[in-house]
Amino acid sequence: MATLIHTLADHSDDVNYCAFSSSCLATCSLDKTIRVYSLNNFTELPYSPLRGHTYAVHCCCFSPSGHVLASCSTDGTTMVWDTRDGQMLAVLEQPSGSPVRICRFSPESTYLVSGAADGSVVLWNMQSLKLYRSGNVKDGSLVACAFSPNGNFFVTGSSCGDLTIWDDKMRCLYNEKAHDLGVTCCDISSQPISDGEHGFRYFQMASCGQDNQIKLWLILFADLLGVELKYKCTLNGHSAPVLACAFSYDGQMLVSGSVDKCVIIYETSTGNTLHTLSQHTRYVTTCAFAPYSPLLATGSMDKTVNIWQFDRKHPCAGNTVENESKVAVEDWSEDDVSAWLCAQDLADFVELFKMNNIDGKELLNLTKESLTNELKIESLGLRSKVLQKIEELRRKMMSVPAAVPDEFLCPITRELMKDPVIAADGYSYEKEAIENWISSKRRSSPMTNLPLHSLMLTPNRTLKMAISRWLETQQKYT
Repeated sequence: MATLIHTLADHSDDVNYCAFSSSCLATCSLDKTIRVYSLNNFTELPYSPLRGHTYAVHCCCFSPSGHVLASCSTDGTTMVWDTRDGQMLAVLEQPSGSPVRICRFSPESTYLVSGAADGSVVLWNMQSLKLYRSGNVKDGSLVACAFSPNGNFFVTGSSCGDLTIWDDKMRCLYNEKAHDLGVTCCDISSQPISDGEHGFRYFQMASCGQDNQIKLWLILFADLLGVELKYKCTLNGHSAPVLACAFSYDGQMLVSGSVDKCVIIYETSTGNTLHTLSQHTRYVTTCAFAPYSPLLATGSMDKTVNIWQFDRKHPCAGNTVENESKVAVEDWSEDDVSAWLCAQDLADFVELFKMNNIDGKELLNLTKESLTNELKIESLGLRSKVLQKIEELRRKMMSVPAAVPDEFLCPITRELMKDPVIAADGYSYEKEAIENWISSKRRSSPMTNLPLHSLMLTPNRTLKMAISRWLETQQKYT
């Protein structure tokens, strides 16, 4: 059940985009402004609206921490803002000066991508706020972008209908004609799925276009350069071009908005329609799920943003961190801690922990005194509940073995290698896996998709010894 709980009507022109952080909602418009709202009561933050762009603002997005907001505009710039005080941190000018249609942060906030109407793609280094790499799509304007969950790859969509996969060095790895009349949006689910047949873990991608269709794809991201794209199915339901699509954080739902003024929410596993929302009076241009609460925002050319709340039976918060993530708790980000809080029915503390920059290391160091004196949690019952959950997490850590270093995993099977060999492409694989790959995939490299010039496999004794030493170390702690 989706219930309309609030309508924002502060923009004076078409709403082009909306984006959530764990505590805020940002919207942008043809009226040249970006507005930022608190999720507590949907009131604007004191510094909102943000002004600086001289023409329409096409897109806005939060960094993973939520501390930085990016916006891009017809004026040819991408602006970077501090969400804590609304200060402008940088103005990034597209080298060509072309209108910037899309911007997106990488999952680790290392990079920011900006894509423009002339097809130019720029990768900005977020530490230096300088241009890192740039490239161009073959044809059309660049209108869509989504990062892989590991941040090593990103996908762009163009007005000529192509989906292009790039690595973090701006090398073009794959190109697919996806929508005949042009791509309008794309998104990649943060949750992996198995294909069942080979045991490979794929990520789901959705793309939508001027052809009235939403297409689901499976993307296999091997480490470094490997990528494989498989068409899965087409979702129908809209009677006009689909302008926006987005996955829920658990990957179980997909939302889309269309020129037909409707918002459709699908169950991704079956393709079934869960909800059709028709409150907007003009084209629906944008839609986004909140990361850690059952909220959905939809924006329209009717100048409004509608906020919807879901029944808890259909959560949007995603799977619990401790079950899905291979990251050690000490290495959890603030967002990982937020996800954990939601999973423990402690969602009311997400904003408090965010304000105090509680990451995994800080979480494990919390005590009764710090909860009382530093976080100001006055209720003894709530303090006890938080401490109990942290203690359960500590006990679980003691029983869970350390994550296997990624370089010890075979890129094909994603399992610990027992007999690693080096192939002609220079990468190491489990011997049996690469032999099976060569026999079924001919002479293509699993990592680069380029031809293998030789089928010779050389034992990687150095790697095998390193794996053996690591296994011995693990046995000491079990």
